[in-house]
Amino acid sequence: MSLSSKLAFFGLCLFLSISSMAQIDGDNIFGQDQIISIDLTFADGVFWNTLTSNYELDDIPYESATLVITDMTGTYTIDSVGIRLKGNSSYSHPGNKKSFKIDFNEYIAGQNYDGLKKLNLSNGFKDPSCIREKLFFDVCREAGVKAPRASFANVTMNGTPWGFYTVVEQIDDQFLDWAILDDDGNLFKAGDNFGAGGGGAGGGDEADLLDYGSDQSAYEEKYELKTNEIANDWSDLIDFIDFINNTSDADFQSQLSSRLDLPGFLRSAALDNMFANLDTYTGSARNYYIYHNLTTGLWEWIKWDGNECFGAYTNGVNNITGMALDYSNANRPLLERIFDDPVLYDMYLQEVCDITENWFNSDYMDEQIDATYALVQSSVYADANKMYSNANFDDIIESNLTGGGGGPGGGTTYGLKPFIATRANSINSQVDCALFNSVSELNTTDFSVFPNPSTGEISLRLERNDLRHVDIIDTYGRVILTKSVKGLQQVSIDLMDVSKGLYIVRLTSENGSTAAQKLVLN
Repeated sequence: MSLSSKLAFFGLCLFLSISSMAQIDGDNIFGQDQIISIDLTFADGVFWNTLTSNYELDDIPYESATLVITDMTGTYTIDSVGIRLKGNSSYSHPGNKKSFKIDFNEYIAGQNYDGLKKLNLSNGFKDPSCIREKLFFDVCREAGVKAPRASFANVTMNGTPWGFYTVVEQIDDQFLDWAILDDDGNLFKAGDNFGAGGGGAGGGDEADLLDYGSDQSAYEEKYELKTNEIANDWSDLIDFIDFINNTSDADFQSQLSSRLDLPGFLRSAALDNMFANLDTYTGSARNYYIYHNLTTGLWEWIKWDGNECFGAYTNGVNNITGMALDYSNANRPLLERIFDDPVLYDMYLQEVCDITENWFNSDYMDEQIDATYALVQSSVYADANKMYSNANFDDIIESNLTGGGGGPGGGTTYGLKPFIATRANSINSQVDCALFNSVSELNTTDFSVFPNPSTGEISLRLERNDLRHVDIIDTYGRVILTKSVKGLQQVSIDLMDVSKGLYIVRLTSENGSTAAQKLVLN
């Protein structure tokens, strides 16, 4: 496990040990895996026409309803909650099973349930399993990445069964309180780049973190400020974007960790790539939050809208399970600069390897998939408004669906277990995690490498006289250069024609023992 991973786990364990002594807002809904029930009653007899008409407005208004909720603690009635439809592509889910939002204090100030002001109900668009989003968010949080909690609900409206939904926590000050322990800073949401109408609150531009100058108005179509709206001061975001785009390579490498929760972002980006969650900054440049933590001074990256992970949104990638580990759309400067910097990319690969070892593997994921499938099976079967058949629901656990079962426009919808197995194999072919993770445990006192990082030529100073040869190894485990060092105390190696990146310098002695160090070529 990398040092950053160990620190992340220490922080997570410390938080969990503290939080176990006190109730966290939302624990009744999200504290354990369960299927709650939500019954909505609208006084308006044509409530569905009202909800769908409201959805077409730029600023979607809420419709009032009485809510009866049953969770593991009991049944509760809450009057005058706000309901509105939500989502973009998910709105094209056939029939009336649309995604929607509940606002407990829309009409009664201060009203909440279990300390929560809002809940999001996702309709399982393009997901025959109906469990992808929860699986993804659960792994994110297990790995120490900021992500909303998720649960499940059976929903009725005016006495009519409406369907089986994923319940997703709202990213707001309640979330900031428990997940970050700071809620005074600016919270920005990546805008909806589908354009105006249909709930398009962001106006149609990508939240790409590109520099569009110092005028705040240039960013207001790309991001939404969710806290401190009265002050409406975006100068911290604009300054961060200026740093991402305009600082020198050396300063970007050395100063990024003083501005961004770097381990958290690298791990978050790795999870997006590994789960092929491309309807986010990596691909579409939407569906994420960033928060300026005033306690630490760092920007924190927060997951959002994982309903198209497991390769459900391909972003034009032909072989989604074989996607490169450094994949991103053009004009994603935060990712591009990290991937282009050997030291930062080294840190990113360490997170990939740690996630592969602990979570992104069939042993771990198959168990989570089976348990969640068993939990929801009867509720999914009972959902007459779901997008796929019961057979599709069963089949997608173990196999891919193609043709008519592959979702809108045909194509392939990846089975959960096959996706994990195939994607993990691809990742293992792209980086030698066994070599990568073991270098720090090898003996590094028998020689020194300088300069390191290097622009092409290195010198080795040997501290013992029985060393036989040196190998230069890339992160795929391939030996790209071998040179004899027998009888030498110092040796120079020309690597000017070698691509920049991370390498391993390995010395082998006459008795076969080895010593190794990492080498960065800039």
